[in-house]
Amino acid sequence: MRFQTPLVPARLIRRYKRFLADARLEDGREVVAHCANPGSMLGLAEPGMRIWLEPNDDPNKKLNFGWRLVDHENGHFTGVDTSVPNRALRTALMAGAVPGLQGYDTVRPEVKYGTNSRIDFLLESATRPAAYVEVKSVTLSRQPGLAEFPDSVTARGAKHLTELAAMAEAGHRAVMLYLVQRTDCARVTLAGDIDPTYAAGFQIARAAGVEVLCFDTLISPESINLGRALPFET
Repeated sequence: MRFQTPLVPARLIRRYKRFLADARLEDGREVVAHCANPGSMLGLAEPGMRIWLEPNDDPNKKLNFGWRLVDHENGHFTGVDTSVPNRALRTALMAGAVPGLQGYDTVRPEVKYGTNSRIDFLLESATRPAAYVEVKSVTLSRQPGLAEFPDSVTARGAKHLTELAAMAEAGHRAVMLYLVQRTDCARVTLAGDIDPTYAAGFQIARAAGVEVLCFDTLISPESINLGRALPFET
């Protein structure tokens, strides 16, 4: 998935009110950017960090910039926009390019299911059970090479696990897919100390038959694309 508009580098001044960030462009201008990330962004929102913003001239948007990447200045990037994984994954799913999720005839995003929920992707085929695929963006890393989810308490995420477990128990295929928006991680696990309720719900979901898939991403200021499968560590 290529960014619609070429990204521009900046330095983070501060992130505030969850969805706003002040940044300084290379020409010295200070701008306000939309931060499409409801999590804590632990380790990713320190003042002075090099970041990449996507400009826009859409009159329907209140802000002229969106925060897309953290540049770790060591050759690695982290994607901070939580809407990006679904867009990148949809392209790969429709192309049949996601290992473990191939061979389905249709890919339907945002389908209502369960109790007032929407599944990220419903994969359907005339010859096999439907697959309910929930996607989570993973950006936290507190140990070298290890990505963790979540980075804050997520009641919504726990609810999704309950819904997936119900689908699995009803005979459908249910998949929890963790997409790591970092280029410096090779393993995935749960941050049970951050959200014990989510971790407990995960174990219940696994026991009910929910599958777990993990992938990393190929990230640059030009694009974000699906990468390789990663191991999940319990």
